[in-house]
Amino acid sequence: MSKDRPAPDAPAPLFPLVDSHTHLDACGASDAASVTAIVDRAAAVGVERVVTVADDLAAAQFAVDAAHWDSRVYAAVAIHPTRANVLDDATRAEVDRLARDPRVVAVGETGLDFYWPGKLDGCATVPEQTEGFRWHIDLAKRLGKTLMIHNREADQALLQVLREEGAPETVIFHCFSSDAEMARECVGAGYVLSFSGTVSFKNAKALREAAPLVPSDQLIVETDAPFLTPHPFRGAPNEPYCLPYTVRALAEIRGEDPDELAKASTATAERVYGLRPVSG
Repeated sequence: MSKDRPAPDAPAPLFPLVDSHTHLDACGASDAASVTAIVDRAAAVGVERVVTVADDLAAAQFAVDAAHWDSRVYAAVAIHPTRANVLDDATRAEVDRLARDPRVVAVGETGLDFYWPGKLDGCATVPEQTEGFRWHIDLAKRLGKTLMIHNREADQALLQVLREEGAPETVIFHCFSSDAEMARECVGAGYVLSFSGTVSFKNAKALREAAPLVPSDQLIVETDAPFLTPHPFRGAPNEPYCLPYTVRALAEIRGEDPDELAKASTATAERVYGLRPVSG
């Protein structure tokens, strides 16, 4: 993401959408007014609700606050796999406490990241990540909440841990970026796949081949803002208001009407997060 590139123009609205995974704090929100400003920009193009997601303890605390500041915001809380080495007893107790908040709709993002160990100073090791992932799986099951997974270059290891631990009732693979084989495995297991702006990237050949294989009732959409701005704005700042660009790109790949895909993804997001359907 480059701050030198201008923000994308507002897209034409679609059927009211849910941004299933964003980071309002990383988008610049720090208080109730700035949260509302970002969500207002999204609502102006039909992105009526967002799930803001934590990757560390401070972000988890902010996500819960944001969800109480604005009724259009929901929260997901966890410690990111690359930071799983901070999961001492006190941190676990605080994540557990936050996850019990009624505005928290998922435990996430958690999972495995095999890309960063050895490249990023202080990154959690694979054993530390695996231990943290198992703990988050247990937390989601104990609380009856959706599990939101971060996966980077760890397809089979993730599936193996889910099999060993027993997956929660609802599992979301956030920013699904794997191939057709992984898509088939996840669909077969009943998992939900969330697509971000990466599906619009012309070089994402394997992902673009996987996208049509996912049934609409196992598919949701996200921005992962401020990251992964969809084509042709790649590298520019991303925000929840950009979500219709991704939906249109995904609809083209799947050979579907964008509004119908928007409607289906919203229905799935409402189901997996326990949100009330939109009126009208």
